[in-house]
Amino acid sequence: MKHQWLLFKTAIMFFTRIPVGNLPFQQAHLQASARYFSWVGIVVGIVGAIVLVLADLLFSPALTVLFSMIATILLTGSFHEDGFADCCDAFGGGWTKEKILTIMKDSRLGTYGVVGLILILSLKFLLLLELMQFFPIELVAITLIAAHANSRFWATTIMQKLPYVQDIDTSKSKPLADRILTKAEMGVLALGSIVPLTLVFILIYSPIDQLDHLILSYGFASWLFSFILWVQAPAYMVQIFAGNYFMRWIGGYTGDCLGATQQVCEIAFYLGCLLLWKFI
Repeated sequence: MKHQWLLFKTAIMFFTRIPVGNLPFQQAHLQASARYFSWVGIVVGIVGAIVLVLADLLFSPALTVLFSMIATILLTGSFHEDGFADCCDAFGGGWTKEKILTIMKDSRLGTYGVVGLILILSLKFLLLLELMQFFPIELVAITLIAAHANSRFWATTIMQKLPYVQDIDTSKSKPLADRILTKAEMGVLALGSIVPLTLVFILIYSPIDQLDHLILSYGFASWLFSFILWVQAPAYMVQIFAGNYFMRWIGGYTGDCLGATQQVCEIAFYLGCLLLWKFI
């Protein structure tokens, strides 16, 4: 258990700015910590959810969503947003594998990256704002946690399917490049996504004040199928498309590719929840 706690803190240290003390660094620890990437998403999502709920007591829905987004961005140091912007620049401006990887390593932000960041942050803001119009604040908060955990799960699965292609000496994902998770480790990763997903499903299917009436029935099964279809299918499709796209253009993935996948999967999760609520 002590070793697992060490791995979890290693994942927290790698993906956030949360102080975890002086850890005895080993490359193997950082590689093995991939099993907790979805759990890091839970932590990030909880912080965003707390800010969301508290801000909702004082401010308008728009400011509430904005403050929540700022909190998660500050907590992660824009780690995934940076990867998304780098991918926009690289795949937007490069037409060969060598050119794409060269642009991706460039620390400067180009036009494609700026436009991409504006669009994805605006889309995330508008989706969360619209969710607040349909969902009670408690459900939006749980949805936020689930989105952060689930999107990191799908991004991590890219690592299990594709080879690592970028120069290991310069990559932000250097220690993770050659680590394939075991089935047990994948189970831990999946559990970090399933737990908040289950909470979202229960709260959508039966409001908080009616949880004692949750009955396993045809209606329940129908809702479960619709939930999986609308909430998970979009993120899964993003993962499939991203994996095929990266493989076709650069022959694998980079750390920036993982960040981009996480951002788009998070958007897909919010979009799926919104479509589920409006049309089912």
